Order: sequence, then structure tokens, then C-alpha cells
Amino acid sequence: MESERCITLVKEELNKLGLDFSSVELGEVELKRNVSYEELQLIDAALKKSGLELIGNNTNQLIGKIKIAIKHLVYCSDDLFRLNASEYISERVNHNYNYLSKIFSGREGITIEKYIIRVRIERVKKLLIADNFSLSEIAYKLMYSSVAHLSNQFKKITGFTPFVFRQLIDSSIQKSVNA
Repeated sequence: MESERCITLVKEELNKLGLDFSSVELGEVELKRNVSYEELQLIDAALKKSGLELIGNNTNQLIGKIKIAIKHLVYCSDDLFRLNASEYISERVNHNYNYLSKIFSGREGITIEKYIIRVRIERVKKLLIADNFSLSEIAYKLMYSSVAHLSNQFKKITGFTPFVFRQLIDSSIQKSVNA
């Protein structure tokens, strides 16, 4: 009898969140679409209010927490790069870094270190587009050891040097203004 009540509660919470499901069984839900990390958090919060909790896919939650920690590291504080990234992520997610690294690489197909580089390069792009910063200032702001190091990573990820990237942005802006 208790299991039927739990199934009913889960169905009600999913309906309230507007999530379509194929089946709900004890300990398992099959949704009709993939859900985002944020939606997963909403489901978890709703279930906890009913005295239930998610028992599956903690891996997705961990990966979401790792990505949030990395974005915070890259975007939210200039001083955080002075910390060791692996220590920061480990403390922020509250797990051993080796475990997190293995889980992340297995699920995402990329190491945490390479993911950090990609997020940093995305920030470099945004700073280049803003045009308020020189490449030296960007390198300093994002804790690159040199402008050459930043340029090499940028070219490896984007296929362009930062200088060429900025020129492409400037010319595309110029074309849209003239159109």
C-alpha cells in the first residue's frame, strides 16, 4: 500500500512540474524527454517536500555541480584562479577530486582540465567581443602565464588567434551596421 502512495505522489509532483512521463514505478521514473540539471533540481526539491528523494542518477547531479563550480571559478572571481582548481572543485562539490575526475571524464568524454580550458576560452571570447580589454589584460585577468599561452590555447580551441577573432567580430559588426 505504501508503494502505491509513493508512486501517486511522484506522478502528482511530475504533473505539477509539467513533466510528461511514460511510466512511474517504485524507484524508477521514465520521462518522455531528457531533463536539464535545473529541472532535476526542481524534481528533487518537490519530492523532498513529499518526504521522498531522488535515488537515481547522482552522477548527473555531480557533473552539474562540477560545471557550476568551474563556471564560478572562471566567471565570478579573479582571485579564485590563484587557488588550485582541483582543490577548489573538490571542496565546492564535497567529493574527492580523483573520483570527480573519473566520473566527469566518463560521462562527458573530456577531462575536467580540458573543460576548464574551454570555459576559460569562452570567457576570453566574451572579453574580446566587449573590446574593453587588451589581450595582456585578459591574460592577466584569467591567470594565464603569458599572452602567448593564452593565444596558443585560444587557437587550439577556436582555430583562430585572438587577434583574428577580434577582427572577425569587428568586421561582422561593421557589416551589420552598414546593412
